[in-house]
Amino acid sequence: MNPERFSGPPPLLVGLLPDQHPEVLKTATSLAARLSAPLLCAYVDEASYLVEWDPTRSAHRLSLHPDKDDDDIRTITSGLRSVVEQAVADATASGAPVEWTLRTLAGDPGRALARLAAESNSPMIIVGTSERGLTHRISELLNGSVGLWLTHHQSRPVLVVPYRMPAHQDDA
Repeated sequence: MNPERFSGPPPLLVGLLPDQHPEVLKTATSLAARLSAPLLCAYVDEASYLVEWDPTRSAHRLSLHPDKDDDDIRTITSGLRSVVEQAVADATASGAPVEWTLRTLAGDPGRALARLAAESNSPMIIVGTSERGLTHRISELLNGSVGLWLTHHQSRPVLVVPYRMPAHQDDA
């Protein structure tokens, strides 16, 4: 399914990661079902990068959207596709059916999600908070928070879904 071919309102955009806490996708699919909006899921491959930024050149499209023939990308997107299918099935069981698609992007996650939101005219971007643990904290320190960058650098509303663990139970 192509985001330009969704029927009805523009899609809600949700940023996904492999092994991401399921609350992010659960919240996004539930919200999409309640709003009768399609869901545009996006995974940003940080290992890929933008070659240039010239919309008139053909390489532009390739640099924004990584090669789908890459085995690593195919494995990741296959896993994400299964997770999204299950979340959509769960949301559909309790409400209206949800149209969805999965896109793979390249480059900086915040910028890539903002570009895709603009391309698809998404009314909202949904992302998760950082995962718990030292590795994730170091990564956020070096790369920054995607949710924070989005809230400061583009005009669309950003829903940052928290990892649902009461503070008194947080061992990280």
